[in-house]
Amino acid sequence: MSARTSEEIASTIHTAVQAAVWAPSVHNTQPWSFAVDGEEISLRADSDRKLRLGDPAGRELLISCGAALMNLRLALRVLGCEARARVLPDPDRPALLATVRMGEAAVADEHTRLLHGEIERRRTHRAGFTELPVPDRLLGALVSQAAAEGARLTPVRSEAAVRVLAALTCAAQDVQSQNRLFTLEMISWAQPPGSSRKEGVPAEGYPREPRRTRPHFAQRDYAHGHPWGDDSDQFFSASTGTVAVLTTPGDSREDWIAAGQALQRVLLYASAYDVGAAFHTQALEMPHLREFLRQELLSGEHPQMIMRLGYTSGAGGGIRRPVAEVLRERRP
Repeated sequence: MSARTSEEIASTIHTAVQAAVWAPSVHNTQPWSFAVDGEEISLRADSDRKLRLGDPAGRELLISCGAALMNLRLALRVLGCEARARVLPDPDRPALLATVRMGEAAVADEHTRLLHGEIERRRTHRAGFTELPVPDRLLGALVSQAAAEGARLTPVRSEAAVRVLAALTCAAQDVQSQNRLFTLEMISWAQPPGSSRKEGVPAEGYPREPRRTRPHFAQRDYAHGHPWGDDSDQFFSASTGTVAVLTTPGDSREDWIAAGQALQRVLLYASAYDVGAAFHTQALEMPHLREFLRQELLSGEHPQMIMRLGYTSGAGGGIRRPVAEVLRERRP
């Protein structure tokens, strides 16, 4: 194999990081940064973007960064090289979540190209879905995608279990909405219409008057009393969709990163078949409710994400910070 030139390396890394930043993150905080040393990319947690009240342990931050790591791996493979990833490579540097080295030349298979093609197309949904059900065969494929990264995706078939998840989501949302500091932290990541910020949740990222689904899964109140939100017709978007829970056998930092990689693999595959996902993390942000779910519904596995899957009537745009803000190159 011929040696890569410095220009080729720089171009490949820039393109790969550009893909990485399109990962989903809690409130679109984009809590990551990247550093380059030769042919190695380091992924680091950006503690300044951590939710001190909503995510004190950093679980959601690491899930977000895990999703970015998945994108990075996919992009490098499509760009023609193996992606040799090491997760949590240095116990003395907890902010260093992973290193990814450009390996031998490789040709991406059709499946990898399929996932990679959805990186910038995928969008987070924050409303109901149409009545069109997600086929069982596709749900089975999504389960396999999660398993490939060491996590378990469980479509919730029991109506009673769906009602429990919906009720706990609504209860957690109601409790959190009464906490002024928690609310202020959340809405600090909400954007008014016309904002030029490249982070947070834009006003067009959720409906102005979402229709209630049955059972109802509470949505975050990013508008917080303002007449913000998308005015698109929600008439055909009142279905709950298919409820699913992503779990891991353990609950370590490594498990959280694995959950993020599994989540992103699931989301990209779903997006390829026009299936969107809505996230509900409210109950998982309250330790006693999360533990209740683990013990009573999830056979002892640790819940990392509650989501609804379904077909949408449309998708809005996405925003991300430019690569220049998140990438730095180490100098000798």
